[in-house]
Amino acid sequence: MIRVLLADDQALVRASFAMLVDSAPDMEVVGQAANGKEAVELARSARADLVVMDVRMPELDGIGATRLIAADEDLAGVKVLVLTTYDTDEHIVEALRAGASGFVVKDILPAELLAAIRTVAAGESLLSPGPTSRLIARVLATPDTPVTGGPDGLSDRERQVLALVARGLNNTEIAEALGLSPLTAKTHVSRIMGKLGARDRAQLVIVAYESGLVAPGR
Repeated sequence: MIRVLLADDQALVRASFAMLVDSAPDMEVVGQAANGKEAVELARSARADLVVMDVRMPELDGIGATRLIAADEDLAGVKVLVLTTYDTDEHIVEALRAGASGFVVKDILPAELLAAIRTVAAGESLLSPGPTSRLIARVLATPDTPVTGGPDGLSDRERQVLALVARGLNNTEIAEALGLSPLTAKTHVSRIMGKLGARDRAQLVIVAYESGLVAPGR
């Protein structure tokens, strides 16, 4: 079971999401938070696997809460999926830099939200298709990307894998595209993350575009 914590300052929104998540056979809601401070506390006490995190909340916003969760060694296994009506560049970049593994907007369909939760809980990164192009443009102009290396130190195969990650392919799709086994594709991704000092696949997307390995629209 995927243990989900819901963080949103609107009670009706939380209740609606709770009904949706609890309707899935492989998920359960283990807590609900009305602000970022409660989200951080409940992430610890409720042993959540994933937090569906709103951005704009009182006391502590979703970006700040995500940053605290990502920095806490005791919460190393907790994933954050940012869910908001606000899809500006600032929120996308801030959420990913803070440690979020996914970003979707609230007009997502119910089935798509459940799929997003499963994707992020499984260790993949997920971005709403609409904001992704704006994220790329913003990151290209932002100097403080938190990645310690570039693709120059990668092998040709690793550069191929990185380019496919940047285009949104999962491990199975990468394996099919390159004629590899899914396990081999996963191993390549893990090694690339280690070489680049990247926290997750979202940061691999950032470094691939910033380095020019992949260009927007190509």
